[in-house]
Amino acid sequence: MTLEERIKNSETRIFKAVFPGTTNHYETLFGGTAMHMMDEVAFITATRFSRQTMVTVSSDRIDFNKPIPAGTIVELVGKVINVGNTSLKVDVEIYVEQMYENVRYLAVKGQFSFVALDENKKPTKVFKS
Repeated sequence: MTLEERIKNSETRIFKAVFPGTTNHYETLFGGTAMHMMDEVAFITATRFSRQTMVTVSSDRIDFNKPIPAGTIVELVGKVINVGNTSLKVDVEIYVEQMYENVRYLAVKGQFSFVALDENKKPTKVFKS
């Protein structure tokens, strides 16, 4: 499988409902909860790409552009955007959809870096063709 095919096949999409237990006093999703969900999607994306042990080493930037209200549906989309020797970078976007209207918008965007580890927990090649 080529690098381009692996990148395409590793794209990850997860949908979640935003319930009141995950929101703050403004009835919007906690930023920390959004980051947790984003790291999880990024991890799944990185693992689907490499098919080996991956660990998060950094979240490079997270932009909270719009609030995510309770009672909405979110779609998290993870895409590999850069592949290095032992690391890769995943872009994650959170889109908000109203449950009962045809409204959708980008609310949060961030990037996460991962390193591939071997059985001795040492960095190893992230892409083995």
